[in-house]
Amino acid sequence: MRSEDHTLSNQEPYENQRPKQKNTIMAMAGGIGFTFIIALIGYALSSVPKLSVLGQLAWAILIAALIRQLWGYPEAIRSGIQFTAKKLLRLAIILYGLKLNIAIVFSQGLGLLLRDVVVIVFAILVTMLLSKWLKADGSLSLLLGIGTGVCGAAAIAAVSPILKAKDEDTALGAGIIAFVGTVFAVVYTLLQPVLPLTEGQYGIWSGISLHELAHVALAAAPAGEGALAVSLLAKLGRVFLLIPLSLVLMYWMRRTGRIEKGSKLEFPWFLLGFIALSLIGSIEFGGTPLIPAGLKNGIANSASFILAMAMVGLGLNIHIQSLRKAWRPLLAMTITSVLLAVLAFWMS
Repeated sequence: MRSEDHTLSNQEPYENQRPKQKNTIMAMAGGIGFTFIIALIGYALSSVPKLSVLGQLAWAILIAALIRQLWGYPEAIRSGIQFTAKKLLRLAIILYGLKLNIAIVFSQGLGLLLRDVVVIVFAILVTMLLSKWLKADGSLSLLLGIGTGVCGAAAIAAVSPILKAKDEDTALGAGIIAFVGTVFAVVYTLLQPVLPLTEGQYGIWSGISLHELAHVALAAAPAGEGALAVSLLAKLGRVFLLIPLSLVLMYWMRRTGRIEKGSKLEFPWFLLGFIALSLIGSIEFGGTPLIPAGLKNGIANSASFILAMAMVGLGLNIHIQSLRKAWRPLLAMTITSVLLAVLAFWMS
């Protein structure tokens, strides 16, 4: 009898887990499917002549932002949406590496990295100076300065444990970055046809000044694949610099006795994937590329659609209601972003 009871007690947890596993799978599939549908709608709208000025990526993120304001975040499928916004975004960036000739990396990579260093230092210092002048919250302002200079919400999430930031500040900072970055990316898209910049210069400008990887892709895609590739290279340099910046912040926190024990740094492995595919895509044998142009184009088109799906996740993080509570840090970051755009334009 005891053995039967023991057997039943072992089986019961397994039976209870099956509905949970099913719900998890459904949430994941539902979230991915949701982003796919919105991306498809964005593609359809971008095919309309008078609406094509924004492009598929911009439409996807704007539709998602509108859904968030009207009906809230679809919590039931959050896991699938987050998977798309984080994991699939990185996959798309890796795939875009095939479109980047490695010669560009050797000719412009170091120069772009030096520009990236200037951008990060400028964004953090100016944001903090403005926050003091506006009497804004210092912790949130620092997160926004780092997010503006490095890679948006991803940078905020990475440094929050190091800086012992409150969860509320982390979430609010990510929302502000998503909102401001989206506005700037759309403005860049609208300005691109009238700016006196070459395709490469526009790509550099976008890559060293915009906030998120997704924002850079959104703004640079309408200018052509060359601009997109260079902009991603510039942006990924800023992502890479998150590692030394985090080390500096950890050292500073140790010196002040406020370090969060057990803080770990997450290396942006997708950066290596981007570079690896850039190398593979640049290989030629007797003038014949290892990967045919048709296959490259097909992969690039797939990456564009995956990026549009990721935009949906980013757009759903934009909650205008919460931005009213932090108008001072928001103002400081917005002014910094404008000044950064001007500085980056000059450096491009």
